[in-house]
Amino acid sequence: MKRYLFIILLAISFSVQAQSNAVNYKYIIVPEKFSFLKQVNQYGLNTLTKAFFEEKGFTVYFDNAEIPEEIATDRCKALVVELQEKNSMFVTNLTLLLKDCKGAVVIKSKEGKSREKEYETSYNFALKDAFTSFNDLKYVAGNPTVATSVVPANTNTETKTAPIPAEQPMATKTEQQGAMLYAQPISNGYQLIDATPKIVMTLLKTSMEDCYISNNGNANGIVLKKNGSWFFEYYKNNALISEKLSIKF
Repeated sequence: MKRYLFIILLAISFSVQAQSNAVNYKYIIVPEKFSFLKQVNQYGLNTLTKAFFEEKGFTVYFDNAEIPEEIATDRCKALVVELQEKNSMFVTNLTLLLKDCKGAVVIKSKEGKSREKEYETSYNFALKDAFTSFNDLKYVAGNPTVATSVVPANTNTETKTAPIPAEQPMATKTEQQGAMLYAQPISNGYQLIDATPKIVMTLLKTSMEDCYISNNGNANGIVLKKNGSWFFEYYKNNALISEKLSIKF
């Protein structure tokens, strides 16, 4: 009996340690391309991940962006996002990991699942399902908190992650004010039409307010609201493009 009690207490101590580690981090680094995908920001997963952690109060950078000196001189001040895929014939499975500078898993999401047939929809739904593990995860300056629902990591993991680049060119950002677009509700979001009328973009709902997975026929990205204005953000030639939109809902 004492032996089983010791094992239980040991497991609890590992869980507490894994969660307490996470509160020491303000910065999160998101890769511009997840390892199991072929393209930068494919299906909009990278920009969606960045927006999610920013919503939680963290300062988030893409790994191709210029990072501040505070992280460049001490890479152990940032956590690195890794997304793992384990798909079956009919189910998309994604697990989100936050790793420290030594490659150790600090916190780990549950396995997000989706049975959607269309790749973009399935990957986004599975990622949103994984995000639910972090519903209570927040960073408030000087007082970060961590959700108790996060799956504790195995402290003996030997996985390694590539070092964060200390200096990379800043991603290009452009702002374009286009004609007014009108949002028409569809089953899972909106379609944006111009005055023609012609459909110019689709917006798919996410678990975050004022943040949509989007496609304009040429690029996949996200549409989100920042400082009262709407922006369409996507990658082009490895540069992050941010286009300002006028939307009437």
